Amino acid sequence: MRRYREIMTETNIQTADETTSRDRDQKEYNRIKIRLSIAGIILDIALISLIAFSGVTGWLMSLISPFTENPYLQFLAFSAILGMALSALGFPMEFYGGYLLEHRFNLSNQSIPRWLLEKGKSTAVGLAVGVPVALAFYFFLKSTGELWWFYFSLFIFFISVFLARVAPVIILPLFYKFRELENGEVKDRITALLSAYHIPIKGIYSFNMSRDTKKANAGFTGIGKSKRIILSDTLIKDFTPDEIAVIFAHEMGHYKRRHIVKNIMQSTIIIFATLYLCGMAYSHTALNLGYGSIDDIAAIPILLFYLTLAGLVMMPLTNFISRRYEVQADSFALDATGDRPAFISSMEKLAKMNLADPDPHKAVEFFLYSHPSIKKRIAFAASYGQ
Repeated sequence: MRRYREIMTETNIQTADETTSRDRDQKEYNRIKIRLSIAGIILDIALISLIAFSGVTGWLMSLISPFTENPYLQFLAFSAILGMALSALGFPMEFYGGYLLEHRFNLSNQSIPRWLLEKGKSTAVGLAVGVPVALAFYFFLKSTGELWWFYFSLFIFFISVFLARVAPVIILPLFYKFRELENGEVKDRITALLSAYHIPIKGIYSFNMSRDTKKANAGFTGIGKSKRIILSDTLIKDFTPDEIAVIFAHEMGHYKRRHIVKNIMQSTIIIFATLYLCGMAYSHTALNLGYGSIDDIAAIPILLFYLTLAGLVMMPLTNFISRRYEVQADSFALDATGDRPAFISSMEKLAKMNLADPDPHKAVEFFLYSHPSIKKRIAFAASYGQ
């Protein structure tokens, strides 16, 4: 009996030590991530300010102009040179945050070649989408004068809808392998929830997230006929069927509340307002600084400067809206499953697996968090319906 008590005491001490160590890791990991985010914002503003107001853009155009008189080719060359310069300057921070930090806290399964491959694929997708968007922007700026912001906002809306439609079938498979979820209790639970709420989605897929990370995720993706449900293999492996059901019910809440559509519409409204206001500021500044017109390529980084500031100002609003949607989805999950213990245990597991800080500073949560803190979500579930 004495030996049993000794063993149990040692086990409890080890468990307490592991819990304390995990708590320290969560705080330290998120502290570093926040510092990286702030440093990234400061670096972006500093570099874009330097480019926009130092006169370097005029010098760069003087180098490009002799090679071609086509304004669209000049714009592409100008954008490519500045884009490569900004990417090169930001790469060390990106490598630290995306690779070294994830390995330091044992979250990543990627080798350096694998990380570089994924980075290359992300860059390729970004270029495939970004180049046509950039050319459309310059076309509207050059052809429609002071109304460029209106036509470009409409264009962005249609592009957003198109990307939401094709992402599950074209873009996501570039990064993960998807396969139909095998028959079993998890699929039965998901199918039952879909049937109970009359959601006509048949595609339920797992994807190999474990190839790159130890984190877990799930969600609805796509719109129209491309709608599908995706569950990471890490989620299927490490969570119980009850926990997976409540996580899926949360994602189902986003669908039933039409959050994807609302996000597209709200983003469009924000884009219209942002481009209009930034466009006015850009036009006034560019002309005051002596540029001949708003379609002067050398002046365009001034617009990028204002858009960067606007994005920073809008961040708390967009995150506030996102957190409200998450609360609505949590409410739906609790109503749909009636399983508060599974909801709470799933939140605790997600926090542990993703090293999420369960209780961040209020200011950090307000400015940077798109989801309520784990502590708030657990408290919400614990008191729900009482």
